[in-house]
Amino acid sequence: MSLTRWMGATTLAATFMLTPQADAQDRPAIPGYAYGQATLAKAPYTMQELKSLEKALLFTDEDVRYLRMSKAILADQTDAILDVWYGFVASTPELVVYFRNNKTGKPDAAYLEAVRKRFAQWILDTASANYDQAWLDYQYEIGLRHTSPKKNSTDHADSVPLVHFRYIPALTIPVTTTLKPFLAKKGASAEDVEKMQAAWVKSVLMQTILWSYPYVRDGSF
Repeated sequence: MSLTRWMGATTLAATFMLTPQADAQDRPAIPGYAYGQATLAKAPYTMQELKSLEKALLFTDEDVRYLRMSKAILADQTDAILDVWYGFVASTPELVVYFRNNKTGKPDAAYLEAVRKRFAQWILDTASANYDQAWLDYQYEIGLRHTSPKKNSTDHADSVPLVHFRYIPALTIPVTTTLKPFLAKKGASAEDVEKMQAAWVKSVLMQTILWSYPYVRDGSF
């Protein structure tokens, strides 16, 4: 499917689907958004392991700077970005199945909308580039929510029990590729756009690696 088709697939998408924040009180009250909450389990990977992963990804302080640069550019474009991403999901049967209602066999609009609100905040959180223990714990929670039994529990959805792992890292490409036009919309230089997008690729891949923990055989992560 071409990028043009993804950008245009917004009709069905309508049915679908940071500057560093000081503490949990500053975060928005989005249903199911648990970043910074004391109820979250502590991540099974450490901050030092995160630093080692960053090294393997060639993720540097420059990437942090360019992610944070992107936040001001993307902050008021999250709905438009999500129209593109949801359009892609809506037009890709291999992906939309993960939002299927078990009773009707059709996409669950309420489930998609609930996820969309958290997805918008995820854009801002990614651009905030705050890599502390609270962020790490939330990455673990996100990973759990893609697997059974947590996938449907947050939104009380009656849907398929897990997202198959192969699609999680694969989505790094459509997410970061379609982001580039939005990064270029507000006058940033071509060089800055390229560096912001490169930082996003690294960050999204890093997150999907962390989300993989519940899928990986014990001791193999």
